Amino acid sequence: MTSGPHGGGDALGGRRAVVVGGGISGLCAALELRRAGLAVTVLESSERWGGCLGVHEVAGLALDSGAESFATRTDGVRDLLEELGLGDDIVAPDPSGAWVQLPAGAEELPKAGVLGIPSNPWDPEVRSVLGLWGSLRASLDRLLPVPVQRAEASVADVVRARMGRRVLGRLVTPVVGGVHSADPALLDIDMVAPGLRALMAERGSLAAAVAAQRARSTGGAKAGSAVAGLRGGMHRLVTALVERLAYDGVELVNGERAERLDRVGGGWRVGTVQAALPGSEGAPERTSHDADLVVVALGGPAAVELLSDAVPELGGHEPVPGPEVKLVTLVLDKPELDARPRGTGVLVAPQVAGVEAKALTHATSKWAWLADEAGRGTHVLRLSYGRAADVHSTAPETGPETDDELFRAALADASALLTVEITFEDVLGWDVVRWEGSLPFAAVGHRERVAEIRRRVAEQPGLAVVGGWAAGNGLASVVPDARGQASRLVAGPA
Repeated sequence: MTSGPHGGGDALGGRRAVVVGGGISGLCAALELRRAGLAVTVLESSERWGGCLGVHEVAGLALDSGAESFATRTDGVRDLLEELGLGDDIVAPDPSGAWVQLPAGAEELPKAGVLGIPSNPWDPEVRSVLGLWGSLRASLDRLLPVPVQRAEASVADVVRARMGRRVLGRLVTPVVGGVHSADPALLDIDMVAPGLRALMAERGSLAAAVAAQRARSTGGAKAGSAVAGLRGGMHRLVTALVERLAYDGVELVNGERAERLDRVGGGWRVGTVQAALPGSEGAPERTSHDADLVVVALGGPAAVELLSDAVPELGGHEPVPGPEVKLVTLVLDKPELDARPRGTGVLVAPQVAGVEAKALTHATSKWAWLADEAGRGTHVLRLSYGRAADVHSTAPETGPETDDELFRAALADASALLTVEITFEDVLGWDVVRWEGSLPFAAVGHRERVAEIRRRVAEQPGLAVVGGWAAGNGLASVVPDARGQASRLVAGPA
């Protein structure tokens, strides 16, 4: 069976586009393609739209099951929310800020940091974490010459060279672990902190670069305030985006998994198979969709696999999949937490004994709208588990795996991190959500691998690839990249 997209409205010169993948990057690409006048079909193998943005109900509360905020370093997400009529619902987190759990105890996460890198080593909060000698070593950054940048460098390489091991171990490692689920020694600094090295060369030091980058997005507010959220939850973005696409005549197809991409004449044919959705019976139906333009919006390994027939040169360029991240949500009847003992949450250094979680978000402390919705004395905690293993290590990752193990670990970890005993009797509801490869693993060398993949894909007329693995982690990277790639695809080769 062969079919084409049936998007409503007049297509630009009869041109048709297919977007493979209904995550946030695919939906944003579809929005841009439809705006350009093409008939657009979006194919999603699952029943759910939005990828890393999801919703689940716990104890009667509709909560984000994935991303619950976006970085404010770019205007891409804000612009999209305003375009969808949600601009008035953008909210800032509580200014109390986050904490960091170190082996010696908990400390407030210093102001004006990027990935935990301080802009002023002598700030009292920084000195409290680093000690006299740590702040003294970090301050040498302003005296050291800025070397000619290498093509690639890890976060750990840059921080250790500029500010020393204490900044790396006590500030950067917990923050990077909590945000990116990986050791900073494995991550490309240009992927996880875009523009920071360029600012360092311009301003003469890493501290000055951090100050400049923070000033552009936060005005120097406390840690955690370089982000914003959406009243009611970030999952509302997906709902509004899907509604807009449907209203604009985009064909949204669930339950079809793309398994082949072929060049047909001057266009493309996407071969699909009916995915095994709940309630489906009989042999899976195979079909195809013909299009002038195709945007592949899948995870990195799946995208390269789909593209390999059409672009065989991609063999050997598969990106490393991200780690599985497990989020445990607890809804508690615990009035003792009204005091917000650890601000908006805690990031955990990997050296801390007896704590399995890498981060805890006190969601009802972080977001006023959620505290109002939950009611006084009711609290929502989100604890995350799972880190990328060292690529050179053969040891398996240890830690809680089953839902029951994760629930018990979350109770113990929350008690330790918040210094308030939390028991089973305090729990009104809980849930575990697993995100396989949801955080793109931006290892050193990944940026060059992505550039090579995109260069080879761009050599094929009418073909583009988008997604967090290509754009960088977080909505602030994914949204403008997907829209930009779609616009360039419509415009054709320069």
